[in-house]
Amino acid sequence: MKIEDVRRTAYSMPLTSPSYPKGPYRFFDREFFIVTYRTDPAALEKVVPEPLKVIEPIVKYEFIRMPDSTGFGDYTETGQVIPVEFEGRKGGYVHAMYLDDESPIAGGRELWGFPKKLAKPKMAVESDVLVGSLHYGSVLCASATMGYKYEALDHDAVLKSLAAPNWMIKIIPHVDGTARVCELVEYYLENVTLKEAWTGPAALGLFPHAICDVAKLPVLEVLSAVHMRTDLTLGLGKVVHDYLKD
Repeated sequence: MKIEDVRRTAYSMPLTSPSYPKGPYRFFDREFFIVTYRTDPAALEKVVPEPLKVIEPIVKYEFIRMPDSTGFGDYTETGQVIPVEFEGRKGGYVHAMYLDDESPIAGGRELWGFPKKLAKPKMAVESDVLVGSLHYGSVLCASATMGYKYEALDHDAVLKSLAAPNWMIKIIPHVDGTARVCELVEYYLENVTLKEAWTGPAALGLFPHAICDVAKLPVLEVLSAVHMRTDLTLGLGKVVHDYLKD
């Protein structure tokens, strides 16, 4: 293989058998189960990086079921998104993500900088309850329940919330172990079709674990919950802050 061939074909590792195809990445019947809760302000301050600013001591714990996505296939994901503000705009900081499929782990980390780890999240309807759980190995780290389709939500309000920006930190190490890339990345959900949106009574439990640290943002009070089904495109990101230069 010539040097020119490497330059032309390289976009993901391994070079000759990439872990995921090129985008765009479209998701069909992507289902969200999000529990919003109040947490300890001091715990939030420890994990939200400048120049992002914490708005209030709130966390959104998300389960996402993705049965049909281009390139990434069929998988389930869970994690925490923290409402923040950046340059006068409100959105979400992606703090933690756990999922069960290698391809979107590799693509999410390499392209956007999503903080993805391999684990065993699940999301399913059990009788009249929507249930989400996260196991890291055999250990239960998160458990959420919500009354199934109790009350319909206003579609315009939900669509507006999905249009907000999201941020995360992309880190790529140098061969000596130091950071070669350390950037704040911004991305959006695009071409969203909201098929249904519901709310209902909800509960959330987070449990201590040495590696899966979702419980470090403790649940003090559950504030609300939403369950929705969508079609959408995961937009590629842009760098809005370079920690190694600014």
